[in-house]
Amino acid sequence: MRVTAAAAFLVLAGISVFAQGPRQVSLVIANGIVVTVDGTNRVLNPGSVAIDGTDIVAVDTPQNIRRQFRGGDTIDASGQVVMPGLVNTHTHAPMVLFRGLADDLALEEWLTKYIFPAEAKTVSPEFVRAGTRLAALEMIESGTTTFVDQYYFEEEIATETKAAGLRGVLGQTIIQFPVADAKSPVEGLARAEAFIKAFKGDPLITPAVAPHAIYTNDSATLKAARELSMRHGVPTLIHAAETQSEAMTAKERGFSTVVSYLDSLGFLGPGVLLAHAVWVDDADIAVLKSRGAGVSHNPESNMKLASGIAPVTAYLAADVPIGIGTDGAASNNDLDMFEAMRTASLLQKVATSKPTALSANVTLRMATLGGARALGMDSRIGSLEPGKRADLIVVGMGATRQTPMYDPVSQLVYVTRGDDVQTTIVNGTVLMRNRKVLTLDRAAVLRDAKSWAARVSAAVAR
Repeated sequence: MRVTAAAAFLVLAGISVFAQGPRQVSLVIANGIVVTVDGTNRVLNPGSVAIDGTDIVAVDTPQNIRRQFRGGDTIDASGQVVMPGLVNTHTHAPMVLFRGLADDLALEEWLTKYIFPAEAKTVSPEFVRAGTRLAALEMIESGTTTFVDQYYFEEEIATETKAAGLRGVLGQTIIQFPVADAKSPVEGLARAEAFIKAFKGDPLITPAVAPHAIYTNDSATLKAARELSMRHGVPTLIHAAETQSEAMTAKERGFSTVVSYLDSLGFLGPGVLLAHAVWVDDADIAVLKSRGAGVSHNPESNMKLASGIAPVTAYLAADVPIGIGTDGAASNNDLDMFEAMRTASLLQKVATSKPTALSANVTLRMATLGGARALGMDSRIGSLEPGKRADLIVVGMGATRQTPMYDPVSQLVYVTRGDDVQTTIVNGTVLMRNRKVLTLDRAAVLRDAKSWAARVSAAVAR
């Protein structure tokens, strides 16, 4: 081999000029159809993803990944789609234990006559842990890697979420009347602050403050909740403008809309996520954009409770950060984000009489990078790009109803279901592989949930 004078000098200096071979990384997802949801909507067919520890280090052709990287573990995704994990921007995880308890009702009747009374009789730390495990199992099995939650005993939800390996933006609920974990808003705020201090800086858990809604909190409590989240630099989660009757609450307080009322309190700003945001006008959308607040669109829950149709295309046109959520399984009745995507797209088409209203590409982006952006987390999650956290899923495409496949993005939005997900990875850790969940005992979780269902039935019958 001929060695130049410069190369000889480097060798003498102890610096090798010869290739060291592929870099060792922790995991390679190889030979899949890689849907990146990056800035150019790149699709590599075939493509591979190299992961080292918690991070994506490369997204490229299989040949280039093989040349540059050697995985300590390799998952062959041939014939399957590799995509960012889904970001569910609105849930009440433990409420899976109320799934199907009270259906076919308007929101106010559903809440006041059934859900609030059921919660008063049954919700406890043990209930919350069991419900969270069931919800986590369902989300892992259906491809959600990050979820946003609002409920009680949120520290229990955080503990179970971490154990399952999911990423969570978890909000301790603040509400005006006595609930399971707080007898007053003051106590609720104190619990929220303790929760923030316990989990702030956690790699998987982002603590948040979650004042329930304007119809369950007065102005002073709403202001105090927002001030608490700003003081600690954490998100604020709230149900807002979900129904027409809620809009009437704003009018009773002297404002034309829920958004204008919240804005008058100084409530809106970066880090605020409004769940539902159905009953808004053009001025509200402009305010949300100017304040930097985000929106969670929950099409299935809004349809089931007849709450209305959110103006999603108007939000997108105004560049308001918007993601998709399932809401709790008590009003959906599942946590399948693929169903939520499909419903979101079809609902906007029929609402606007435009078949182009919400394309498959736009819908998929809302359920991934859009949700991350609404949470202020788009620099870390939501797309497959080097430097981002390794939150991704592998989706099977071999089912009869998925044959043939011309466009993988169209197939993901209009055909795929949650049970097509084969592998789920969060923060570089494999949570499910070939449909086997590795971080939860599936049989035990289901057994515990059924036990709790019997207790809920007995409690509400009294």
